[in-house]
Amino acid sequence: MTGTATRYLYLVRHGEAAPDEGGLAEGGRRQATLLGRRLRGVPFAAVHHGPLARAEQTARLIGDQLENVPLHVSEAAGDYVPHMPERAELPADSADFFLRFLDGATEEERTRGPELARRALELFTGPVDGEEDRHELVVTHNFLVAWLVRDAMHAPKWRWLGLNYCNAALTVIRYAPGRPASVLLSNDMRHLPAELRWTGFPPEARSWA
Repeated sequence: MTGTATRYLYLVRHGEAAPDEGGLAEGGRRQATLLGRRLRGVPFAAVHHGPLARAEQTARLIGDQLENVPLHVSEAAGDYVPHMPERAELPADSADFFLRFLDGATEEERTRGPELARRALELFTGPVDGEEDRHELVVTHNFLVAWLVRDAMHAPKWRWLGLNYCNAALTVIRYAPGRPASVLLSNDMRHLPAELRWTGFPPEARSWA
C-alpha cells in the first residue's frame, strides 16, 4: 500500500468476557482500564472497535483513559473467520486439527469473513498519506489480531490459525513507507497484574506462564 507517513497500528483483543459473552466480566473491565492507562499519552487519531458488546465495552473503558480520542464502530474490526483454508494449504500433520476447528463455520461465515478480512487490510494497514505519522487503536477479537499479524509477517493466509492473543494484551505493528511491516510488540501484558494475565489463552499453553 502507498503512503508517505508511518502508521502505528495498536491491536487489542477485548477484555475477558462474561460467561455468556454478552459483555465483559469484572476482570475484563479491569484489564481494559489498566490498558487505557498504559496508552495515555499516545497521540491516537482514532479508536476503532468491533460491534459486539465485549469489544465495544473494552474500547469505551480504554477511551475513558484517553483525551478526546474518537471511537468508531467498524464491522471490519468484528469477530469473524478471516480465511477458510483448503486442506492442500495446510501442513499435513495438522490439517485434520485445523479443519475440525473450522468445521462449524456456516456458509455465510465462510463467505462474509474473507470479505471483512480484506476490508480490514484496506482500512487498518499500510503507510498513510500526509506528513504526520498516525497512531490508531483497533479493539477486536483473537482472529483478527492473528490475521493482521500474519499479514505483517507475509505468512501464508492459513497461518492466522494457531496464533493466540490474550485478553487486553497489546500488539503493535509499524507500517513505514518503503519498508516491510514490523511487529514491534506482540501479546504484551506488562500493564496487567499476574492474576489478570493469560485470560483467553488456551489452558494447555498457560501451565508454564
